[in-house]
Amino acid sequence: MSDAPVEALVTLQSVTKRFTPQGAPAIAALTASIAAGQVTGLVGTDGAGKTTLMRLMAGLLAPTDGRIDVMGMDSLKDSVALHRRVGYMPQRFGLYEELTVQENLDLHADLRNVTGEARRQSFDRLLAFTGLASFTRRQAGRLSGGMKQKLGLACALLSSPRLLLLDEPSVGVDPISRRELWRMVYELTAGGVGVVWSTSYLDEAEKCAEVIVLNEGQVLFQGDPRSMSADMAGRVFLLSDIAGDRRNVLAQAIQRADIDDGVIQGAQLRLVAKAGATMPQAADLHAGPGAKISATEPRFEDAFVARLGGHPKAQPKFESAAEHVAGEVAVVADGLTKRFGDFTAADRISFTIKRGEIFGLLGPNGAGKSTTFKMLCGLLRATAGTASVDGVDLFHSPSQARSHLGYMAQKFSLYGDLSLMQNLAFFSGVYGLRGARREAAVQRAIETFNFGAYVETNAGELPLGYKQRLSLACAIMHEPPVLFLDEPTSGVDPLTRREFWGYINAMVHQGVTVMVTTHFMDEAEYCDRLALIYRGQMINTGTPDALKTSVQRPGEAVPALEEAFIRLIEAHDLDREAA
Repeated sequence: MSDAPVEALVTLQSVTKRFTPQGAPAIAALTASIAAGQVTGLVGTDGAGKTTLMRLMAGLLAPTDGRIDVMGMDSLKDSVALHRRVGYMPQRFGLYEELTVQENLDLHADLRNVTGEARRQSFDRLLAFTGLASFTRRQAGRLSGGMKQKLGLACALLSSPRLLLLDEPSVGVDPISRRELWRMVYELTAGGVGVVWSTSYLDEAEKCAEVIVLNEGQVLFQGDPRSMSADMAGRVFLLSDIAGDRRNVLAQAIQRADIDDGVIQGAQLRLVAKAGATMPQAADLHAGPGAKISATEPRFEDAFVARLGGHPKAQPKFESAAEHVAGEVAVVADGLTKRFGDFTAADRISFTIKRGEIFGLLGPNGAGKSTTFKMLCGLLRATAGTASVDGVDLFHSPSQARSHLGYMAQKFSLYGDLSLMQNLAFFSGVYGLRGARREAAVQRAIETFNFGAYVETNAGELPLGYKQRLSLACAIMHEPPVLFLDEPTSGVDPLTRREFWGYINAMVHQGVTVMVTTHFMDEAEYCDRLALIYRGQMINTGTPDALKTSVQRPGEAVPALEEAFIRLIEAHDLDREAA
């Protein structure tokens, strides 16, 4: 490796940003630099200042104090010239969904004054680079999540920038599309482009040459992510061969003073000891007489969570008045098929889910996962096949079946201009609760989810973690025995994700059945079983560990679930080609 100094594209000197004169700073006295020819990761909890810092570097916000130099230009004095040389892809899909791929490219080329032969060459190059050449006439709103991100990337690259700012580009994107996005970004850095990649998926931080970790607008760490992970050596363990419910074992382990963090990893638990603590004994973790504990390699997420104080210690409490019988089948899908004209979005999909089980639906964007999910929620009428929820036929008695399930949508679907209390009251009424029963349900939600400090706050102004809590609370006001979650933690930070799954695990302990869709493979590890949907068909099903070992190669360690996901998709494509 060369020891030659790396060119700094951006230097930030004591940069502070306040949005109100007396308010807490979104960015506080931050000094950092962004290098050319590499990916710099920007990570932190929700509200840490990542998007604010991106917009400051893009010249879209002016710092309150300090100075930002971007490629030799002052971000305040030279903002117009800076906009021509910086590519910025915002967190939310910043394209026009009613326009086609080509029309979006034309619009962004006009805005950036890319004309003539340079325009034609840019279009040809970017369409080939992103693989969108065959989709120029398709409306942006009809693209899959991964293709939307590729189009956003193409629009950001129209002016051939030397600095590319990507704000959460992989949110809602499946593992295959994420890998493709990273491949394209690495090609750009090989050409000297400096890339800043903001992310809440901490496995992505490990792909960066350097990371800047933010918390409350301040830098907690800047440097090689591997050195931050190395600081956790000797503190990370796997608990295996657990007898009984691993969710209960995790809940008890988190309460220990010598444990900093813990997550479910298939049939195992991944535990992080506090600094200076010794490895706990398996016998002390109430995991059964055959349980074993062994050291494992630390990862960036272990270090990140530890620096932010560890796993939340408060244990969610959930009590349900609904009657549940363990072992019963709660959800049945039998030959579910959905056609849109000549296109078959879901083809003869069948599975059952037991009561008190977490069942995950996985699949690439556009594979038919959401279509299957919507049919089971009663939001889409199946072309063929049958489905039942809690013993009620979903198509013969849809209203009765829907009263047995709760549904949390992928996008925040509450009323932002209503207070938290008003949202709870509204949704309890939607589910048919009246009088004393309604008042009891609202009060139960406030106590269960610790809403006391926010009852009068408008939903749109809540912190992201509390928005997630409120969405979940509204979905279960009527205490349904079955809960459907559509990408419930998409884009949230690891601490919020741990808190959310604490509530889910508490509900499952009471016998609630959960079906969840997710693109985040660490989250899929919490499921008891998974179904992989691809090209409209269910191509594989099993426990997370079974799917991983099914693709394990001779002499290889068990692959991560994300790698297993990709290998199963690739194997299916090879089988189709052979057939």
